[in-house]
Amino acid sequence: MTSDFEDHCWKDVVSEGALKIYSHYERKTYVGAKPALLAIDLYKLAYQGGSKPVEELIDSYPSSCGENAWNAIPPTERLFKAARAVGIPIIYSTTETRAESNVAHAYATNRQKVQVAPDVWEIKEEFAPQEGDLMVYKQRASAFSGTPLIPQLNQMGVDSLIVCGESTSGCVRASVVDGYSSGIHVTIAEECCFDRHMLSHKVNLFDLHHKYADVMHVNEIVEHLYSEAGLREAS
Repeated sequence: MTSDFEDHCWKDVVSEGALKIYSHYERKTYVGAKPALLAIDLYKLAYQGGSKPVEELIDSYPSSCGENAWNAIPPTERLFKAARAVGIPIIYSTTETRAESNVAHAYATNRQKVQVAPDVWEIKEEFAPQEGDLMVYKQRASAFSGTPLIPQLNQMGVDSLIVCGESTSGCVRASVVDGYSSGIHVTIAEECCFDRHMLSHKVNLFDLHHKYADVMHVNEIVEHLYSEAGLREAS
């Protein structure tokens, strides 16, 4: 029987034997006392081609997460609405494209590079930054690598992060591990993260949940934020 700690999207791909091996990681999950919302790479590139199976899009849009990205829009909008309602800081990451940053030399592997229009790195309209939000420009996977994110969090008095965005196996994972390594409690909003392939998404969430972060359902996170603020979610 699956415990509440394991009541997540990986239930259909992780065996009972694996759950037993990882059982000593079980604990009470929570949202930190002074959280900020970290939205990782919610740029237009991930949504190219519309809400279709990724397999149908990769020839034309090799960086799209297809229907996985689009399915995550409603729960992520709900998370953003709660974050703004209760007034916690909102931080975005996107890819560094400014000429003076010399991004041509930022690649650590020889993976294929796809030429794209500059506007694909803009945040999707549903999650558009507002005045007072923070944008972090990164050359590597992690939102912490080579960016001023740690001093910014210190200035804002933030002690924990609620993470959403993409991809689960890439920039989300790298950012979560770096946050953990920096002593920051990280909560991942399960329904608000996505990847190109569901197996990769599920296995990485499972791994992060047991080692570096608390994976929680968006319902739990939103209810906690409103409760702590003495507010009720509008229907």
